[in-house]
Amino acid sequence: MVRGYVFVTGGDRGIGRAIVLKFSREGYYVVYSYYRGVREARETLELVRENGGDGFYVQMDVSSVESVEKAYRVVASRIPYLNVLVNNAGVISFSSTRDTSIEEWNWVIGVNLTGVFLVTKTFLPLLEKAPWASIVNISSIAGQTGNVLASTAYCASKAGVIGFTRRLAVELAPKIRVNAVAPSFVETDMVREFIDTPEKRRRVAELHPLKDIARPEDIAETVYFLATPASRFITGQVIGVNGGRLTC
Repeated sequence: MVRGYVFVTGGDRGIGRAIVLKFSREGYYVVYSYYRGVREARETLELVRENGGDGFYVQMDVSSVESVEKAYRVVASRIPYLNVLVNNAGVISFSSTRDTSIEEWNWVIGVNLTGVFLVTKTFLPLLEKAPWASIVNISSIAGQTGNVLASTAYCASKAGVIGFTRRLAVELAPKIRVNAVAPSFVETDMVREFIDTPEKRRRVAELHPLKDIARPEDIAETVYFLATPASRFITGQVIGVNGGRLTC
């Protein structure tokens, strides 16, 4: 018996894949989007089915109104409602403000912030049909502190996700809960260049009081808790999965 229906953006790899697999193991029917990684999307679905779960994937550019609406039509034709929306898809950049072109700025903001808005707005009718529903947005420690390696565009986009989360939680209460997760470094392809040697990995781990680096599964466990009824009285919150790294 299916416990509910979940949609994860960017579920083909990294944190998104870990979230998809977590919900699948817990008995949820999982739907997820990919942008270009169709091979990774297929691999994720194979892992879902190896776990005894089921679901499907759709291609989607979260920054495109047309692409998001097309994906919505596919999803809405195959599932009755949506219990959980996880806005996970994102990109990162490292340019200084002086070196950031308007094209790079628009790309980062378009995917990381506008994408969260577009997907949420478009998929809201499916959430409203569910007996219970929640939204979890993936922000970042970069949206909470400026003392990070990422660009101002990235920091601004992730700070925007936090503001969007807090206001949306008020707007959609009491029917739909809305929360965010703000990770520090996570062992994914996106940060591989920072931990590709033992010495680099040690230096990054030392940034955190827990002296380690988060795994995608650490983020997935937090998302699952926030998304499901176990956290029924939590909304409008930002949970830092950062190993105690609060200011750097």
